[in-house]
Amino acid sequence: MTSATISNLLVEDRTFPAPPGEWNVGPTEHAALLEAAERDHVAFWEEAARRLEWAEPWHTAHTWSPAVPDPDDPERLTVPQARWFEGGRLNVAVNCVDRHVAAGRGDKVALYVEGEPGDRRVLTYADLQREVSRAANALLALGVGKGDRVVVYLPVLAETVVVTLAIARIGAIHSLVFGGFSAEALRFRLEDLRAKVLVTSDGQFRRGKAVPTKATADEAAAGLDHLEHVLVVRRTGDATPDVPWTPGRDVWWHDVVDAADDHHEAEAFDAETPLFVIYTSGTTGRPKGLVHTAGGYLTHASWTHWAQFDARDDDVHWCTADLAWVTAHTYEIYGPLSNGLTQVIYEGTPNAPHTARHLEIIERYGVTVYYTAPTLIRTLMTWFPDGLPDTYDLSSIRLLGTVGESINPEAWVWFHQQLGRGETPVVDTWWQSETGAAMVAPLPGVTTLKPGSATRALPGISVRVVDERGDEVPHGAGGFLVVDRTWPGMARTVWGDPERYRDAYWARFADRGYYFAGDGARYDADGDIWLLGRVDDVINVSGHRLSTIEIESALVAHPEVGEAGVAGVTDATTGQAIAAFVIPARAGADPDDVAAWLDHALALTETLRNHVAKEIGPIAKPRDVVVVPDLPKTRSGKIMRRLLADLVAGGTLGDVTSLQDETAVHRIHAVLEAGRAAARTAPGAPTTPRGSTAGTPSTPRGTTAGTRTTHEENPT
Repeated sequence: MTSATISNLLVEDRTFPAPPGEWNVGPTEHAALLEAAERDHVAFWEEAARRLEWAEPWHTAHTWSPAVPDPDDPERLTVPQARWFEGGRLNVAVNCVDRHVAAGRGDKVALYVEGEPGDRRVLTYADLQREVSRAANALLALGVGKGDRVVVYLPVLAETVVVTLAIARIGAIHSLVFGGFSAEALRFRLEDLRAKVLVTSDGQFRRGKAVPTKATADEAAAGLDHLEHVLVVRRTGDATPDVPWTPGRDVWWHDVVDAADDHHEAEAFDAETPLFVIYTSGTTGRPKGLVHTAGGYLTHASWTHWAQFDARDDDVHWCTADLAWVTAHTYEIYGPLSNGLTQVIYEGTPNAPHTARHLEIIERYGVTVYYTAPTLIRTLMTWFPDGLPDTYDLSSIRLLGTVGESINPEAWVWFHQQLGRGETPVVDTWWQSETGAAMVAPLPGVTTLKPGSATRALPGISVRVVDERGDEVPHGAGGFLVVDRTWPGMARTVWGDPERYRDAYWARFADRGYYFAGDGARYDADGDIWLLGRVDDVINVSGHRLSTIEIESALVAHPEVGEAGVAGVTDATTGQAIAAFVIPARAGADPDDVAAWLDHALALTETLRNHVAKEIGPIAKPRDVVVVPDLPKTRSGKIMRRLLADLVAGGTLGDVTSLQDETAVHRIHAVLEAGRAAARTAPGAPTTPRGSTAGTPSTPRGTTAGTRTTHEENPT
């Protein structure tokens, strides 16, 4: 894709014509929604909340106490507090399941469940109601009640959705943990929440293998007196036969859930009842447990799902995220189910057992809305450099979406042309674990789409790009992305640490009352928003602040590059330098053939350095270009750029269990070491080769010991 082609697409009017039946939100309604939201954003969200079923109405729509100087200690800020729909009572599970059955839609498919080995299940809404009721009764029998915490350590299974809804149904609090996390990461969450029950499995299928899970869960649970039971789903069975067992504590799912009564009378709970705690972390410090509450979160999740995905009764929605990520909480559990849609959930990785697995699933179930991560799109581009095979029928797709990180224009266009046939809208969404649901995104049928831009804030949401003082920057300039007023899906606090909630999100622009997202962004000439990634992903080269996203986009724009990950590394001259890790568009080499990857680098390095200089400027030239077979990515598709920097520096890597493929870092390390060895033996080579530091280990150090998920990443 040439730069000229991209430029044409950036200015082309990409407002898509309305299909038969028209869009849920057309231009006229959108204008009315924006006007209503600007006139009174609380009243706007009250209307959105009325889409749900409430046992009792609220008496106070919204109260907000911002972070302001404490009257007793003016040097200290108060802790902000938000409440939405006070006095209102509802049951989240009833809104996601029971009300659809009561409306006569019990026979509608709720879930198509696809296991990695190829096993399949179909659950209707009536089936889901029975399963959730059984799980709710089983949890009550295990002593779980309102306010108790239940940690769920499962892969993407029907049981994961069922138990999540069951926990919500009885007023308990769930915290889902990615099934690939280490025992240490899991233990931290169990301890922090003082969880009463842990739900796990005997094993899980991952990349074609049955991987034992229960031993990891036991290691995490050892000695925790507050943990009363471990509820175990039998998933891998005879493939992982040696399941450790603690009598009296451990119980099989099939013994207690499948045998439970399938009728449960659901109680309504106050809107501000905590629904779940989701953990996220940055570059330092222990993970933060973000608390989301029932009424405000479900209102935000349900309305944005309906609006931004143009949700329709005949949709088959597929959000490809792991259920532990907030993306899946909102747009794979609560959003689609609250709107009564049919969904696909898939246990495995996108290339198990072949690289077209997602295409196969789209065809099998007639997926209409496909919501995935930019990193997966770029991976598909490398797997299918000549375009997607025509052996799969993808004609059911009517809308595409992206989430997790900024999407570069080339990937947007490829996604639109290959999966969307050049016809379907691409809804590029920006939001975070902290925001609960989407904040900035185009509305299909309304918004002029720009490849690479998330466009504008959704109705009811207000964001700005500001400078260090909090002043809004002019069009064409960049700065910090902030939210300048409250919204119902906002996290209420950090579990057990309200001061950290204040300091992490509200302190920086407290005088303006802004929530600071931690992301950089810029306005274009039209006032549309372009995300620049985390502010801690900004590289400072000789005083010039450069976005990793912009450099990666420039690299991927070159026809020889399929994917790219960029990291800032220490440099004695410039303070920081740019290290670019690229996957060739047509790799062709064995992933373990280090010599072949070095040959690739020799052929591409100067070409790519010059290309970036031309696209951005000479200051953005990568110091190092490392050609690799893969990049370290989380299960949700985010590139773990800090791992790339650590690999160059030779530092301790920290916990890598959130990676899709932990062996990726070892292959990258092997390429780096071979490059350093070659540099040392080259004529006139310096004692320490460029791009390395003294004390570089022979293998990556410390994957878990003593690091407590410092390098954990959680998708928006």
